[in-house]
Amino acid sequence: MFFKKKKSLKAFVTGKAVPLSEVKDEVFSTGMMGDGISIIPKEGLIISPIDGRIEVANPQMQHAIGLKTQENIEMLIHVGVDTVNLKNEGLELLVSEGQKVKTGDPLLRFDRNIISSAGLDDVVMLIITDSKDFQFDFLTGVEVIKGEEIATWK
Repeated sequence: MFFKKKKSLKAFVTGKAVPLSEVKDEVFSTGMMGDGISIIPKEGLIISPIDGRIEVANPQMQHAIGLKTQENIEMLIHVGVDTVNLKNEGLELLVSEGQKVKTGDPLLRFDRNIISSAGLDDVVMLIITDSKDFQFDFLTGVEVIKGEEIATWK
């Protein structure tokens, strides 16, 4: 009998990992976009949670990055709630579409002060946009350090 080997997903920012259901935006909290995890950040650097490829890195929309794992799992990292309204102020993409990345590579910087000064939530979400073929087990309710394991899947 063959068993699928568990793979791991690393923390993409340092902070407190919380269930996606606690995000104050129904599109994310209801799972409309997919399963995932959110982190209340303590810093402003997002790193790659996986080895893979950058699928979406739009210079006009620097608050979100789309990635694809080597297993073809698509995911979205989204900084903040309603941060599209900042028109990229306080956001800096560090990657471009088509670029290959390794776990831990820097993806995006964001200024938490600019986000909070605008009255916005700086929670960072990771959404698995096509999770139907994989089962994810997310670690929530604890402080995490970027680069540490926060989820496994098989």
